[in-house]
Amino acid sequence: MGNQTKVIILAGGMGTRLAEETITLPKPMVRIGQHPIIWHIMKIYESYGFDEFVVALGYKAESIKDFFLHFADLASDLTIDLAAGTVARRRCQQEAWKIHLIDTGLETLTGGRVRRLAPLIGRQTFMLTYGDGVSDVRLDRLLAYHRDHGKLATVTAVPAVARFGNVIFDGEQVVRFAEKRSSDEAWINGGFMVMEPDIFQYLNKDDDVLEVDLLERLTNDGQLAAYRHEGFWQCMDTLRDKQLLEKLWSAGAPPWKNW
Repeated sequence: MGNQTKVIILAGGMGTRLAEETITLPKPMVRIGQHPIIWHIMKIYESYGFDEFVVALGYKAESIKDFFLHFADLASDLTIDLAAGTVARRRCQQEAWKIHLIDTGLETLTGGRVRRLAPLIGRQTFMLTYGDGVSDVRLDRLLAYHRDHGKLATVTAVPAVARFGNVIFDGEQVVRFAEKRSSDEAWINGGFMVMEPDIFQYLNKDDDVLEVDLLERLTNDGQLAAYRHEGFWQCMDTLRDKQLLEKLWSAGAPPWKNW
């Protein structure tokens, strides 16, 4: 195994109707190219040596379990001998990951899901992110920043982008159209968090919300720091987001791909 720091991926929320496939799939299983977005997230972490994952399951947990149970077969060429009842993998492209797939409850909220994973985390620093966003954040620098400031948690803060872009005119002609930040001072939580095990004392029940019952309380206690990232970051909340990620992937050099 590589870096011993475990990575929690929150994959238990209900899927958003981004496309027909999300009616039956949780959002982390929506595909960008040939792979679900959770695979892209794990590849980002693996590129920095993080290869042990704890996936918090809930909605449609069976679809994520099924994907990883059959991952080796799906990534390989197969020779199937029906008479002998054997299957031989050829040109296997197996990932060197250790994955804990933990059903944290269908109705459990984000903070409660993290709380349920405490026994697997133990007393070690751990990473935590959402199952629907990718970024080119330097995870080695993020971890070093977290260890340097000594607080219980660090979130990766990314610039907030307004829903509607700026349209600049010259007479009747549009001369520039671009998305804009909500303001120069507006930042949002982009996931890609680092936490110490003492954060579990802030979480008490299944209906705890990560952002309220953990992050807000840590802020009030002066125990939350932010790592500002002005590079690429994109979540997948809407069909437009999915189409953007698909377009970037199809172009051959998606900004989050560093493997």
